[in-house]
Amino acid sequence: MARRLALGLAAAGLLGAASDAGAQSPLVDELRHVALRYHEDPSQLFRIRDGLEAAIKSDAHIDNLNALAWVCYIIGDLPDSTRAAKLAAYDRGRQVAKRVIEREPRDVGGHFWYAVNTARWGQTNGILGSLFLLPTVKKEIQTVLDLDPSFTPVYNLAGHVSYEVPSLLGGDLDRAESLFRNGLEQDPKDTAIRLGLAKTLIRKNRIVEARRELQTIVDEQAPRNLADWVLKDSKEARALLESIKARS
Repeated sequence: MARRLALGLAAAGLLGAASDAGAQSPLVDELRHVALRYHEDPSQLFRIRDGLEAAIKSDAHIDNLNALAWVCYIIGDLPDSTRAAKLAAYDRGRQVAKRVIEREPRDVGGHFWYAVNTARWGQTNGILGSLFLLPTVKKEIQTVLDLDPSFTPVYNLAGHVSYEVPSLLGGDLDRAESLFRNGLEQDPKDTAIRLGLAKTLIRKNRIVEARRELQTIVDEQAPRNLADWVLKDSKEARALLESIKARS
């Protein structure tokens, strides 16, 4: 469902509006940088997570909570994370994001991170573990879209939900394509969204178009999130190009 979100120049928007209570931890700004280059040293993510956990004990500033939910998502999505580690990270992320929503019901970041971590927790837990969470994820996606339709990362999340959910449960490839294209209109450098579009086109048997999108990912010189491009997007794009090589 929710897979590999744009965390680049729009990153500041993923951390909710400033609160009058308490102060933002310096780790929040550090995360904005590390989230784009964590492939260089993933241990920084765990240090930041632990620091934010300590910070929210004495100062549950909205930005501190959103940053903790964000770093939990990234840790859960690390390629070498075990299933148990993924479940623990996503679950912690959604718990923290829920606190944001309870305090600030119109905070876009809180709703987004709650949706993302909930979706990934359910997906990791298996199909039966994810279906009962689908209404919650869809509700949170719609809330984000209603609050801020210019919030680019939500189109990646929404697109993957429409792409991966069976049609009997509301999945829709046409809607997935539209959502991914909307996201790319806002940020053409987001290789995760472009990868979602390419996979949707493959499933719709539009191979020539899919190949073009995949090659664009591989050739991208300035991806929105370098870490995601290095560890995930470019690798998957190359594998998909190889897999469709013989198809017209």
